[in-house]
Amino acid sequence: MIRSAIIGLGDISFIHLDGILTDPENQLAAACDLDEGLRSRVPEGTPFYTDYRQMVQEIKPDVVHVCLPHYLHYPVTKELVEMGVDVFCEKPVALNVAQAEAFAALEAAHPERKICICLQNRMNETTEALKAIVDSGEYGAVVGVRGIVPWHRAKEYYSLKPWRGTWEYAGGGSMINQSLHTLDLMYYLGGPVRRIHALVGQLNDYGVEVEGDVVARMEYASGAKGLFFATNNNYTNESVQLRVAMEKGVFHIEDNTLWRLYPDGRREVLAEAPRLEGIKFYYGASHSRLIQRFRKAVETGSDDYIHVRDAVMVIRLMETIFRSAKEDTLLDVL
Repeated sequence: MIRSAIIGLGDISFIHLDGILTDPENQLAAACDLDEGLRSRVPEGTPFYTDYRQMVQEIKPDVVHVCLPHYLHYPVTKELVEMGVDVFCEKPVALNVAQAEAFAALEAAHPERKICICLQNRMNETTEALKAIVDSGEYGAVVGVRGIVPWHRAKEYYSLKPWRGTWEYAGGGSMINQSLHTLDLMYYLGGPVRRIHALVGQLNDYGVEVEGDVVARMEYASGAKGLFFATNNNYTNESVQLRVAMEKGVFHIEDNTLWRLYPDGRREVLAEAPRLEGIKFYYGASHSRLIQRFRKAVETGSDDYIHVRDAVMVIRLMETIFRSAKEDTLLDVL
């Protein structure tokens, strides 16, 4: 049994709270948010704080979940680690490569502490099955990877929480907020990316600073080709699509299902992942799997979770995409 606390009771906190509260070996010890009106989001009787330092000092939790705006992920985690607690931090790991490297250096400097970054889609049953197929070599080398994120965000998404529309506090728009997981999986499944040529823009009229639309052509170190497309300007939120073409087979993830695609048009179901119920179905249902895995790692001392060092490369890819679009040229990955 471990005792967990949570800092930040915004939208994503519901998923973390569910992961904690549905695990009989994980106890919600306390919650913290500057807005006392959010006290009702945690079970009655849960100690509630508006100062996370006071919470940690008084409650002494084993793990703290950091569900704060992006720009606070690294500095708050740094404080928590230095206070002697393990951390489960929402994505992104950082706003830029320099901060991601500082975060990785923090992890290396504190081997006594565990820091898990929430790239939970690596733990989808469909992703795990496809990763096993790729790693087996049974179907030859990867020759192509395609990721598509056709989502929608209304103007209110930004106006209700203005930090989301700023470079300073969000570090980006559709890429860092909505499609970071897909970009991460393209690297995780396809291998190292060598070069990128990208276009980045904002097709809506919301008046925000950050991008809403991204298309990127990737050249993998192996010689494979990649295409990444993400938008917040679809008419609705549709399923992410992820396709990996190999020398002897093509595999496609969509609607929580992994298919093998055959040249004659047949589709064979290879794996299915549970679907998160409700309006946030597109988050996926693997937060709880990763929360439980991290809980076991804290209890047993294992290394079996997603480390800070695992989350740095997707920030490198993202920053290279921004630079490539600005310079309108093919660039080496940072």
